[in-house]
Amino acid sequence: MHYSLLLHYTEQDATTLGEEAIQAGQAAFSAYTRALQDAGVLVSAEVLQHSTATTTLRKVDGELVIQDGPFADTKEQLGGAIVIDVADLDAAVDWARQAPPIDWGVVEIRPGATYTVDGAWTSNG
Repeated sequence: MHYSLLLHYTEQDATTLGEEAIQAGQAAFSAYTRALQDAGVLVSAEVLQHSTATTTLRKVDGELVIQDGPFADTKEQLGGAIVIDVADLDAAVDWARQAPPIDWGVVEIRPGATYTVDGAWTSNG
């Protein structure tokens, strides 16, 4: 099943973050993407189901909290999306908890509604 990992975090520019933080973030994303590729779960873009189908992960006082439904906070923006193909929501949660932004933002998991394979539309699930 296809899931999109929607990465939400506070937007900052290069001068606010600093070169060291930018390089560390790039290294973290490179390692994460490599792990997804090595596991054979990395896919491409797809149309998403309604936001009511969302499951949201965050850390509160160092503890993982899983919430049914979307998360909205005006200071955090969608910074990127990763589409994976895994067996179920539990597997998507396992990959989402490893996404670098979980330490500084929110990772939202949304099941895909449809996707394309060689130009043909397919239903998800």
